[in-house]
Amino acid sequence: MNNLDAVVVDIDDFCQTFLPAWKKHFISSSFKQRNKPFRLSVSGVMTIVIVFHQSGIKTSKPITSTLFAADSPTNFLN
Repeated sequence: MNNLDAVVVDIDDFCQTFLPAWKKHFISSSFKQRNKPFRLSVSGVMTIVIVFHQSGIKTSKPITSTLFAADSPTNFLN
C-alpha cells in the first residue's frame, strides 16, 4: 500500500455518497438504530479495515503501529 492518501480520499468520497442513502433507508423502515456519535468516522473505520485486508497481515497490531504511526490519530476523527 504505497498511496494511503488516495485510498482515504476514495473511501471518503464513497461514504459521502453512500451514507445519506443508507440513512434515508433507515428513516423509511421501522428499524431502530442507536444515535450515539462515534469518535471515529465511518470512512476512517472502512479505511483501516480495507488497508488491513490488503496488507495480508494476520493481526492488526503491525498495521496500527507501522502504517498509522506517522499519521496523527486525529486524521480519522469526526
